[in-house]
Amino acid sequence: MKLADLDIIVTAPPAPGWGGRYWIIPKVTTDTGVVGYGECYASSIGPEAMKAVIHDVFSRHMADENPENIELMYRRVFSAGFTQRPDLTVIGAWSGLEMACWDILGKDRDRPVHALIGGRVNERIRAYTYLYPRPSHPLPDFWASADMAAEVAADMVEKGYTAVKFDPAGPYTIRGGHMPSMHDIALSVRFCKAIREAVGDKADLLFGTHGQFSTGGAIRLGKALEPYSPLWYEEPIPPDNVDAMAKVASAVSIPVATGERLTTKAEFAPVLRSGAATILQPALGRSGGIWETKKIAAMAEVYNAQIAPHLYAGPVEWAANVQLAASIPNILMAETIETPFHDALIKNSITVEDGYIPVPTAPGLGIDFDEALARANPYTGNGLHLEMQEEPISYHDTNTFAGGAPVKEG
Repeated sequence: MKLADLDIIVTAPPAPGWGGRYWIIPKVTTDTGVVGYGECYASSIGPEAMKAVIHDVFSRHMADENPENIELMYRRVFSAGFTQRPDLTVIGAWSGLEMACWDILGKDRDRPVHALIGGRVNERIRAYTYLYPRPSHPLPDFWASADMAAEVAADMVEKGYTAVKFDPAGPYTIRGGHMPSMHDIALSVRFCKAIREAVGDKADLLFGTHGQFSTGGAIRLGKALEPYSPLWYEEPIPPDNVDAMAKVASAVSIPVATGERLTTKAEFAPVLRSGAATILQPALGRSGGIWETKKIAAMAEVYNAQIAPHLYAGPVEWAANVQLAASIPNILMAETIETPFHDALIKNSITVEDGYIPVPTAPGLGIDFDEALARANPYTGNGLHLEMQEEPISYHDTNTFAGGAPVKEG
């Protein structure tokens, strides 16, 4: 069996676009007719340019290769152009293609992917959700309302979730780390207080940020949040400054989590060595795929750290996250996004039941991908999957972050 053909589907979720503006889905077919799907999370260039990168990676390093040879193909990609260093875009392309290879191997052998990478350790995976607005909640008011967030948190606990994530501390900008305003600190405290009162001890609070603070600013904000005992403090400073993140981790009692913007074990290893984080959040469509992230999880075991796969993407990456999570002993939880489009795109083949994801036993990634639906919703905009704010933050008013929801182009 050899890898023979590549097609790339770029599909756009309907408004308001939870999960980003678009999802890039490589479809790989073997010479024996087995089809595998993956998802690329790298989003630093537009989808058309990214499609060209994916085609180049496939034709240069993977075409006519046995899909079993994951390690060999990875080494080709990692070494391309005399590099042997993490490259966000190239490894992002590889990550989606690698998922598709595992999907192929599982289907060819009539086994789920987790059975091929060490077997099942976990029958079900603890899920967590971001706090998205109710249909009745006005936008953009919701993003600065602790009371509305608390209402949604109570809804999620009623559904069975035992962890909820929110990020009221202002937008992330192209300008790097900044000192939070007093408005943003006060709003963050209000969110934690209201949500803690709404859920009591039934759910963990996951405080999200996006690398937007200076080291001192992150410590100030973290100290203000400590009375509400969040389970994690997510990416409080820019993710490439590992030593500074370790300073935050040592100064704040809330566990630090990071990883959605990191790629390969080469970038995760310094985080573990320095003590910068005890919770790793790899996004499998960027981190190197299933096999590379399995290695990252194994490294984390040595440092007594846990894995919480990140998801701000589509359901194919979610499926890969679940397959990995099933096979590792140090899984903490996995992010989920429940929308009608996410569910329909995989025909409800993965579900959340009382706050947990039952691990699929179907072959490959365990999903029934609706290719026709994906193609019927093409992306026609020109924005990136996610984009940062160019303007500096305000120190005169609250800085609202719209929950990752992209503004739909007119």
